[in-house]
Amino acid sequence: MSRADLDKQPLAVASMFDRVAGRYDLTNDVLAVGQTRKWRRLVTEAVDPQPGQRVLDLAAGTGTSSESFVRVGAQVVPCDFSLGMLQVGRKRLPHLPFVAGDAMTLPFADASFDAVTISFGLRNIHDPAQGLREMRRVTRPGGRLVVCEFSTPVWPPFRTIYQEYLMKALPQIAKRVASNSEAYEYLAESIAAWPGQQGLAELLLDAGWEQVAWRNLSGGIVALHRGVA
Repeated sequence: MSRADLDKQPLAVASMFDRVAGRYDLTNDVLAVGQTRKWRRLVTEAVDPQPGQRVLDLAAGTGTSSESFVRVGAQVVPCDFSLGMLQVGRKRLPHLPFVAGDAMTLPFADASFDAVTISFGLRNIHDPAQGLREMRRVTRPGGRLVVCEFSTPVWPPFRTIYQEYLMKALPQIAKRVASNSEAYEYLAESIAAWPGQQGLAELLLDAGWEQVAWRNLSGGIVALHRGVA
């Protein structure tokens, strides 16, 4: 199924990720050459959760990204659209309050979180702009948003190498280590079609977020965007 087909069928995206849930974290570590742990640590630092604060971790998948918030005493709510991911997460981390939810119509009250974060999931929302507006709605005034997402490498020669890796090498590696390589073909296509750092910053601003800024990670392969409600 092509990216264009999946864009028309949000439920197909959820179903696709259901099928890779069992090996999702391992596959991501392999494909990112071990960088995922570093990126998760930097996300936690950017969110800067304080003891007792409520943090919404969107596109949390199996909950791996949520554990760091628990360790500092924050009240984290992992939320994901994929029921398969949530089932795996609940088995592995039964102490976390997993919630099934669509990022375009979040099942939470207005201003109910001190911070919202989403890592490598904004691309998979059928309407990212609507998702960002919903994140703004559930964040208290003065609260913060951190988006960790694939972006555009800043050094042109490296950008070319990276694009070659995305479109050629990544799908081939995924066939060897993933339970459903189709999901990673979609991943490569969705990254290639995703806006760069400035483009995503403009999406945040249009959704009502203020003080928007970003930080490049790994040469711009990934960018951390931040905003204040």
